[in-house]
Amino acid sequence: MFPQLSSSRIGPLLPGKLLVLWSAALVALPVLMLAAIALGADARDGAQASTLSHLIGTVLGRYLLNTLALVGLSVLVAGALGVSLGWLMADYRFRGHGLLEWVLVLPLAMPAYVMAYAYTDALESFGLLQVLLRRWTGWEAGSYWFPNLRSLWGAGVFIGLSLYPYVYLQARRAFAERSASLEESARALGLSRSRVWWQVIWPLARPAVAAGLVLVMMETLADFGVSAYFGVDTLTVAIYKAWQNMGDRQAGARLALLLLSGAGMLIVLERMLRGRMQFFARTAKPAIPRYLRGARALLAGLVAALVPVLAFGLPVLLMLIKWHEEGAGLDPRMAGWLWHSFYLASWAALATVSLALVAVYALRLESGRLLRWSVSLANAGYALPGLVIAVGLLLALSRLDAGLASVIGTSGLLLGSSFGVVYAYVVRFYAVAFQTLEAGLKQISPVLDQAARSLGRRPIQVLREVHFPLMRRSLLTALLLVAVDSLKELPATLILRPFNTDTLAVVVYQFASDERLADAALPSLAIVAIGLLPVLLMMRMTQVPASAAAAGVSSQARASA
Repeated sequence: MFPQLSSSRIGPLLPGKLLVLWSAALVALPVLMLAAIALGADARDGAQASTLSHLIGTVLGRYLLNTLALVGLSVLVAGALGVSLGWLMADYRFRGHGLLEWVLVLPLAMPAYVMAYAYTDALESFGLLQVLLRRWTGWEAGSYWFPNLRSLWGAGVFIGLSLYPYVYLQARRAFAERSASLEESARALGLSRSRVWWQVIWPLARPAVAAGLVLVMMETLADFGVSAYFGVDTLTVAIYKAWQNMGDRQAGARLALLLLSGAGMLIVLERMLRGRMQFFARTAKPAIPRYLRGARALLAGLVAALVPVLAFGLPVLLMLIKWHEEGAGLDPRMAGWLWHSFYLASWAALATVSLALVAVYALRLESGRLLRWSVSLANAGYALPGLVIAVGLLLALSRLDAGLASVIGTSGLLLGSSFGVVYAYVVRFYAVAFQTLEAGLKQISPVLDQAARSLGRRPIQVLREVHFPLMRRSLLTALLLVAVDSLKELPATLILRPFNTDTLAVVVYQFASDERLADAALPSLAIVAIGLLPVLLMMRMTQVPASAAAAGVSSQARASA
């Protein structure tokens, strides 16, 4: 009906292209600075032993093994829970099924380090559970065995519990969208129900599940709060120690590149798996869920409810009990922590969504090779652990500050300011905003663009008058996702924050490190409450709650697209 508008007729959109290239440079700068420092000559006195050489000769092997073991444990926990719950919710219907679709996604709002703090306080020797156990049995402390949570396996369990929704949402969607015709054909060939699952259903869902597990691996590699609190020596903790405690920036940079190489391999793996996530059947006949009644329905509901209770409900309850019993009250500094968190997260959300919107719209108008590569590089920032970004930015901003000082005579304009923290958030969560906005823009038919252009509207007018009104929900979702992720980000904030500017995540970590968990309870609850906003919003935006949340999760799982 309307004339096709080629990229040459739309125009080159030079300002938009420049912003996209600049976004890619934002991600590249800290990585390039890390590489420059890591590969450069050691400038320290030769008589002084190299920190990295010391680490290699003593503990680096243990750090690597602990990191691999932690990733394996978290993947095992998240994978087992995600796949089993995904199959249960996709293939069966029972009383309370609709409510559980909402509840099973709630752990997305619970940071792993908050869960670890809550359970550790309750389950240690003088915690609530063991005190009650000794009171009821008459046992004495140390006279019985109790699992040690401050261990590698404890960290893996808590991280897996916190991240299982990533796998669950991918698995549930894959199981729900399977074709019933394939199952009927397999059954007609004489396969049992269990063999149909293993030989037909599971191979089709496996790439989607694997993509969710890769995201779990990325998040586990980036973990700092749980590992540092439990004393588990991982690469992330080693980077922090080398940088902060030993003062060796080159050793920290080299360890950061080692961690970054692991994340890079996960990016490649995720893209390979995502390339295999589309399957086609000759018929579009959907699978029919099976309805449970009586004891089986009750058992299914209890099993499905147990996991979110352990991963969300119980930690919240334990924090409330701790806060009430200790009489911590309302810390007068709480308003300042909230303001600092809100201020940094708001600026990060506005900057990130603005840059992502320009990139999404530029790709809609013209998808040249340079533009696509730039967007891919910018999206790859989600795979960078926050600590790696922070170390790279410390090096880059210190150099930029030195250059500015030589020009204008004023030092310390960038390093130690809010700019560095917001910069780190933009690099880390650009992909979250980009994928959310891209999904929203793809729902708008290109016919509307062509109609507006045929009426003489320029591209910026089409964006303002046509796309903005239709993308309000996507824009709001992207803003909330980036803001909440920024609020929960710990290692980058811990290193880059300005002096005397503590956020909720930072004070929770500091209180927990000092074993002042009663003081950490209220800031932790605030993080969880704010983290519920985007989860509930995404679930409310659709009639199928889990599908909406899956869109938000897949926006992160596709961060390297």
